[in-house]
Amino acid sequence: MYTKQLKIGILGSGTVAQVLAKGFITEGHPVMMGTRIPVKKDVVDWQKTLPTVQVGSFSEAAQYADIIILAAKGAAILDVLKLAGPEQFTGKVVIDVTNPISADPPINGVLKFFTRSDESLMEQIQAVIPGAYVVKAFNSIGSAFMYKPAFGSEKPTMFICGDNEEAKKTVTGILYVFGWEAEDMGSSVSARPIEQLCILWCLPGFLSNQWTHAFKLLKR
Repeated sequence: MYTKQLKIGILGSGTVAQVLAKGFITEGHPVMMGTRIPVKKDVVDWQKTLPTVQVGSFSEAAQYADIIILAAKGAAILDVLKLAGPEQFTGKVVIDVTNPISADPPINGVLKFFTRSDESLMEQIQAVIPGAYVVKAFNSIGSAFMYKPAFGSEKPTMFICGDNEEAKKTVTGILYVFGWEAEDMGSSVSARPIEQLCILWCLPGFLSNQWTHAFKLLKR
């Protein structure tokens, strides 16, 4: 992954997209951010803080990229893929950062999802872009810790999954440089429990305003 410079397309323009864009720029990779309204004031103002990032439409960012990051809201991501053009994703590694969070409020701190227990948003995404190599990652942590998380001497664990082994190796390399250890949980079906980790990660935040934590898989 990091033996050469690769073009990164990030679909989405919110906080998650901005943090990941800054991380890739810091690591020496050119970035184009795709958004519905490239001239939106919030996007224009943010771009001034990181002027090397290009901004365009979803389609332009997908076409530009060697690697595509899905960082839009989960409820909107299937529409984003259609606006970008599913053919733009063929043969590319796609990192799926999304979670299927419902618009309904949490109950006692427990988020609601709009997916069933026997499906995942990642599987829906893969069905829309069947020619892409989709890998789930970065969905079980807050944006503040996505790049170079600081937990002392410990590297936190990011659980990943996907149907293409080479794509998962690429994402593992990205995670390593970003300060993570990756744990491969298998095929895209494993996105079902991995997406549920978002609910667990958010619980301490909703219950006691504790948002500075990450998961760690211990082995012996």
